[in-house]
Amino acid sequence: MNSDSINLLKECNSGCKNATDSMEQVLPFVKEEKLKKIIEDYDKKHIKIGDECHKILNREGESEEDPNKLTMAMAWFGTEVKLMINDGSDRIAELMVDGCNMGIKSLSKFNNKYRNAESEIKDLVFELISIEQDFMNELLAFL
Repeated sequence: MNSDSINLLKECNSGCKNATDSMEQVLPFVKEEKLKKIIEDYDKKHIKIGDECHKILNREGESEEDPNKLTMAMAWFGTEVKLMINDGSDRIAELMVDGCNMGIKSLSKFNNKYRNAESEIKDLVFELISIEQDFMNELLAFL
């Protein structure tokens, strides 16, 4: 597998980790059952893609890259503060929509940066982008 494929796969995996960490962070604050179910469903979809990334990386003898710990800590803290001020469904949906936007932008940038990645990896990235777009569309009803 070429280096573009490995690098893109690592970024895809890292994005899945960021997303699942964020979703699992907000779940205890969610009061509305419909929103909770949506977040749980998309958390599972992100875990599935992350597991596929992990499997391919292992097959190739490559290690996973964890998201930057400082960035994750700052994001976690910022989310906690925002939810302490307002933990309504609209605020939670807004935070998740912002995360989807960041994910879509990041994945698109990396997809363009690693143009020579193999189609198997690009397909996985496009699947994750599609999941992010679908998630965002479902969240818009809560804004």
